[in-house]
Amino acid sequence: MDVLNKFLQAEINSKEYYESIINFINLYEIRKGEFEGNEYVIMKMDRDNFIIFSEYDDGEGGIQIPFSLSIYKNSLLDAINSYAQEKGVI
Repeated sequence: MDVLNKFLQAEINSKEYYESIINFINLYEIRKGEFEGNEYVIMKMDRDNFIIFSEYDDGEGGIQIPFSLSIYKNSLLDAINSYAQEKGVI
């Protein structure tokens, strides 16, 4: 499963959303945290390492995380910027 491609398709669909995600990734003051998108969560482990995953309600008060991707900041930014330019978001 290509988690990164599915993430890009689901989350990078408007300039405002693109900017929000880029700001979260680049914000030096946030060392650790989560950005909840339309379908995916971007978990900032530290300033340079991220985990992208989709979470679903399991119907019993818990969540399921069927897949995830760990990715370095520069790789994530490169992928987001390339996709946004290709789709005309920026």
